[in-house]
Amino acid sequence: MSKNILPVITLKDNVIFPHTEAMLNFVRQQSIAAIEETRNTNGLLIVVGQKNHNTEEPKMEDLYEVGTLIRIKQSFYRNEAFNALTSAIARVKIDKYLEGEQFFRAEFTELIEIYKPTSELIALAVQVRELFQTVFMVERAADAATFNKFLDGLTSQEIIDQIANALHCETDTKQKILEELDVMKRGRMVMDVLKKQQEVVTIEQDVIHKTHESFSKISRENILRERMRVIQRELGEIDDEEELADEYEKKMEKLKLPDEVRERVQKEIKRFRQSSSHNPESAYIRNWLDEVFSLPWGMVSTDKLDIRAAQKILNNSHYGLKEVKDRILEYIAVLQMHKKNKLKTPSKPTILCFIGPPGVGKTSIGKSIAEAMNREFTKISLGGVRDEAEIRGHRRTYVGAMPGRIIAGMKKAKTMNPVFMLDELDKIGADYKGDPAAALLEVLDPEQNFAFEDHYLDMPFDLSKVIFIATANTHNIPAALHDRLEIIEYTGYTLGEKFAIGKKHLWPKVVAETNLKAKQIKITDDLLKYIIEGYTKEAGVRSLERQLTKITRKVARDLVNKIKEVAIKIEAKKQVEKYLGPRQFDISLSSEKDEVGVTTGMAWTSVGGDILFIEGAIVLAPEKKGGGLKLTGQLGEVMKESAQTAYTYIKAHAAEFGIEKGKMDEYNLHLHIPEGAIPKDGPSAGVTMATTIASIFADKKVRKEIAMTGEVTLRGKVLRIGGLKEKAIAAHRAGCTTIIIPKDNTRDLVDIPEEVKKQIEFVVVENVREVLERVLVK
Repeated sequence: MSKNILPVITLKDNVIFPHTEAMLNFVRQQSIAAIEETRNTNGLLIVVGQKNHNTEEPKMEDLYEVGTLIRIKQSFYRNEAFNALTSAIARVKIDKYLEGEQFFRAEFTELIEIYKPTSELIALAVQVRELFQTVFMVERAADAATFNKFLDGLTSQEIIDQIANALHCETDTKQKILEELDVMKRGRMVMDVLKKQQEVVTIEQDVIHKTHESFSKISRENILRERMRVIQRELGEIDDEEELADEYEKKMEKLKLPDEVRERVQKEIKRFRQSSSHNPESAYIRNWLDEVFSLPWGMVSTDKLDIRAAQKILNNSHYGLKEVKDRILEYIAVLQMHKKNKLKTPSKPTILCFIGPPGVGKTSIGKSIAEAMNREFTKISLGGVRDEAEIRGHRRTYVGAMPGRIIAGMKKAKTMNPVFMLDELDKIGADYKGDPAAALLEVLDPEQNFAFEDHYLDMPFDLSKVIFIATANTHNIPAALHDRLEIIEYTGYTLGEKFAIGKKHLWPKVVAETNLKAKQIKITDDLLKYIIEGYTKEAGVRSLERQLTKITRKVARDLVNKIKEVAIKIEAKKQVEKYLGPRQFDISLSSEKDEVGVTTGMAWTSVGGDILFIEGAIVLAPEKKGGGLKLTGQLGEVMKESAQTAYTYIKAHAAEFGIEKGKMDEYNLHLHIPEGAIPKDGPSAGVTMATTIASIFADKKVRKEIAMTGEVTLRGKVLRIGGLKEKAIAAHRAGCTTIIIPKDNTRDLVDIPEEVKKQIEFVVVENVREVLERVLVK
């Protein structure tokens, strides 16, 4: 690397001055890459500020022309950020930016400063130093004193740069100071900024003084009011606070409070009696007592432990979901055994977590579980929660403090043993306000939740009798929290299951919600299947319910317009299209015939399974210097590596697959996966891409009715993949008749619905050769 070319790091909202040291942290990958590059530059690089700090990916025109040459003295990772201890050396001017693959490089010139240590400059530096200490001594006396001591022994030039670096002002202002090469002028600029800050500090001190005077006046008035209140109480003119305190005492006697809680409540009632109604603390205590007495202390609903009745309720409310229902019935059976054997302490329940695509009944089954056990049901949604206080509550010292969502849910349930659903657990977040997921660890741990402490209540509350059920779309749950959960996987519904749910549950529901009578609107089974196949493509049934609701609304309008009792029977496709518009989805494969270079794969997504088509084309390379591989379709790194692996394997065994010698060296290959706006990643498409590559170069067609999945190695091995059930259901929904799967996935066939297994042939393979023999048309 040339001596006048160095890597560049861009700073969003900061300016680094020479003669200073600083600890900087970086999260941008290009900045980290630039720091890694300093191993080749003796630790040297350039930092340059951005003109707009909101720009996430700055271009060359977004950067200033003057920056700072720094040396990286030490670098390390801490708190998920890359930290670097830096020493600033000199001002530099960027002559030319050189755009690289990961970060900028720049040709630069070191700027020469105009510095003459005259008596005038020395005096200016002393004034700047004294004014800085005056301004910052108000709020940070210790820091200002330490900083002032650090300035001892520095030159006037170094003092001015050190103080400029510590200024609290706009980035543009600091940049102008950095660009000024005349040290005398630079010192005057720093002095001007300090004078403005001194004016602000003076105004703030004046406001604080006036506020203190006002507060003293209010305190005097409160004392006088309290004396007047004492006199009125002696005369028997007021006793509202006493009556309220007596009421609290009566409530406390009625409740079954634990000894620790009772002692705390008594103490707060005593404080409430002694406090003045004009004292803000009185209102805080009253609000706290109201919250405490609104909780269901000791109130427990009686469990209905009839396993047959529970099974009937679950079957009537939800179709399928055998594993979920079995787990609930097992829990009820355990409770029934404890009751039969008269055991006082039942086993601690595990926390169930339903994970699956939207619309498959994760949330709604919680109500059915509560009904089956004769318990109250309460629910909170955790989607978008980023504040720990949302779970644990706010401490009483804050204005507007309140309990967290857990205590609020228990208050709503009015019993100590409800079915409590934590919806959208994977959508929970974290920021500077804390980690809500960490707060949930205590809630969901049976070893701890018998003494859960909300920050607002500040005393233990028993959650051990609660049945907690969590829901999520993906496994994207913090590891410590995931460990406390018993995961039950939901998968998408088959066409048969959708039909049964639509006919038995959804259609009667939407007819009733539209306030129609069953005899006023009817739909045939064939038309219901047509709606499922032509107007829904999701894994769940939420979209199906919307389409059926749309039909009932339009039928209701027709009936109102005719202003007489008539019945509408939906029995023709034209009638469906009149209400829902043209058919939206085709249930068959998009390829109507066998084609060269088009292979059907399967994919798993957070909303269920789906099929994807991998297309390929070859182009004769200039001068027959081919062998290039181009990938499109917004593929992730893992998928790109999988494509390269498949390409290398096919090329290594070209003759074996009927590919002309040298053909793969003469042509460039382009692989594309349609729906390019959707990100795709994972290794399971390896076998599909290998088939596409072999098909193109061997000029053999691929059978359209076969879908496949499996990871490919350089030896041609086909490795195990995940999400087979969802993928198989998607292939079945798309009309495939054969699915090729890795041999190691044979164990997963037990989870495939019988409806799918009856109509699809599953072919088990161990290597790519077996795949190509099956799918390529000879």
